[in-house]
Amino acid sequence: MTKAERATVVINTLKELYPTIPVPLDHKDPYTLLIAVLLSAQCTDVRVNQITPILFAKADNPYDMVKLSVEEIKEIIRPCGLSPMKSKGIHGLSEILIQKYNGEVPQSFEALESFPAVGHKTASVVMSQAFGVPAFPVDTHIHRLMYRWNLTNGKNVVQTEKDAKAIFPKNLWNELHLQIIWYGREYSPARGWDLEKDSITKTIGRKAVLEEYYKKTSR
Repeated sequence: MTKAERATVVINTLKELYPTIPVPLDHKDPYTLLIAVLLSAQCTDVRVNQITPILFAKADNPYDMVKLSVEEIKEIIRPCGLSPMKSKGIHGLSEILIQKYNGEVPQSFEALESFPAVGHKTASVVMSQAFGVPAFPVDTHIHRLMYRWNLTNGKNVVQTEKDAKAIFPKNLWNELHLQIIWYGREYSPARGWDLEKDSITKTIGRKAVLEEYYKKTSR
């Protein structure tokens, strides 16, 4: 099976499984999405969705956020991990939004990536989910599945993103990256993986990955 044929299997299966695609992080506008995505670094979406209502009850816009001290933000977001860095980032980017962008989140990769605590993946999520700009943010699920599906060599997320963009049609990027995340969580997790439930990997999986799986499960 060629790479293009494998990509078609992925697209068709995911379209069938996820005709409507929920966004994993709760938010109401670009600013609250930006904060939620920043908080999700090395933290589960479930935990972030538990914490953001508490934070947003106090400050759901940059003007209210800068009224809180970094320490106050840190206390609220502590359960999300990396709270010293994330709290400084949230406060700092809120100040920049007020000073340079009239409190509005800019629709630009370059501008977003210049903010403290905002990397390429966070910027990509905001651009795709808040503004509908084609992007392919690669998280751990996408990185894992692109490798399992033999669509990338899996050396790093930069290469995985590049390969995903080359393989999949641009008009599908925003849907696909979310569909792959949901699929990874439900059918192809890192731990407790049951290949019998994972129809995509079973059909198009990398030979070495399948052999390793069967070796482990036959013990």
